[in-house]
Amino acid sequence: MRHHKKVKKFHRKRGQRRAFIKVLAQNLVRDEKIETTKTRAKALRSFVERLVTLGKKQTLAARRLIISRLGNKKLGNKLFDEIAPRYLNRRGGYLKITNLAKNRKRDAAPMVILEFIK
Repeated sequence: MRHHKKVKKFHRKRGQRRAFIKVLAQNLVRDEKIETTKTRAKALRSFVERLVTLGKKQTLAARRLIISRLGNKKLGNKLFDEIAPRYLNRRGGYLKITNLAKNRKRDAAPMVILEFIK
């Protein structure tokens, strides 16, 4: 039984799972909106919202942590300089998940749009 287990495994080992979430986060920061499955969006939301909260501190240590966790200096700076300052007066909930009316064709997984709140 998986009682009190919050981590979605996505049928991957830990390193593969971390890389998977990191790439999804990079795509989200780059485009500020992605279309993905509901399960992936829920896992990604908590990861990215922690990074935005870290970016709101506006310190050098926070910038370095964001860059290391995101794995891309250009996107880390974008999150720190452009995205995080938008939410200085907001206490949380920086991302919005919108259900789409369609499911993925091959496995009927429910699809959603994950985007930053304007």
